[in-house]
Amino acid sequence: MYIDVLRRLREAVRRKRPPKLRTISWFLLLDNAPAHRSVLMKDFLAKNNVTTLEHPPYSSGPPPTDLYLFSQLKTALKKRHFCDAPDKIKNAKEELKRLSQNGFQKCFQNHYSH
Repeated sequence: MYIDVLRRLREAVRRKRPPKLRTISWFLLLDNAPAHRSVLMKDFLAKNNVTTLEHPPYSSGPPPTDLYLFSQLKTALKKRHFCDAPDKIKNAKEELKRLSQNGFQKCFQNHYSH
C-alpha cells in the first residue's frame, strides 16, 4: 500500500535529515494519482504534519521540475557505460547528489509562480 511507502520515506527523512522532520522544512510533491487523493492518504499526511504541494488538476506533460531533474541526470550520464543495474543506480545517485539545490529550487519557484 502507498502509505507504507510514505512511512518508509518519513522514517528515512527522520534518520538522514532529522532537523528537516522536526522543523517541517521539507515537503512532498504529489501528482493527481488516485492513491494521493484518497482519504486515508490525506489523513496520514495531516497526522504526520507533511506539507504537500499538488500539481494542477490537468497538465499536458511532466512538470518542469521533472524535466530539470531528468535532463540534468541524462546529461551527466551521457555516453557512460555501466556493467550492471547496481552500477547504474550507484552512478545515478552520485550524480543526483551533485545537482545544484539552487537550480532545482529556482525551477520549482518558476513552476509555482505561474
